Amino acid sequence: MNEIEKLFASKELRITAMRLLIYKFLAKKEVAVNLSDIEEAFDKADRTTLYRTIKTFDEKEIVHQIDDGTGITKYALCEKGCNCEIEQDLHLHFHCNSCSETVCLTQHKIPHINLPQGYLAEDLNLVVKGICEKCSK
Repeated sequence: MNEIEKLFASKELRITAMRLLIYKFLAKKEVAVNLSDIEEAFDKADRTTLYRTIKTFDEKEIVHQIDDGTGITKYALCEKGCNCEIEQDLHLHFHCNSCSETVCLTQHKIPHINLPQGYLAEDLNLVVKGICEKCSK
């Protein structure tokens, strides 16, 4: 059993050709992608199938959503061992104002934030905006 098959099995996710293709597509990307990017890469595939696959990956915590402030949700694969917990798995994202790419800065974790009593965090997103290394050269 290869790594992808092990991951899918651990998430109790049935392996399909489209799921494998989309996973491999995301694994090759160094930047977060939106649904339009996926649709372009799989232009012969049914849009509903693509959407359902990403939605399933999100629900099974294979990918995480990124709100980079552009109004378009982007997706990136979760790190190995990630379970998308607010307390330990959240990291910075960087959105380049020049090329519009958004990348996960997984080595830069978001520190724990103590909320006032009675408040319960359900999601946390921290996006740094600026000029990426590629565009600054």
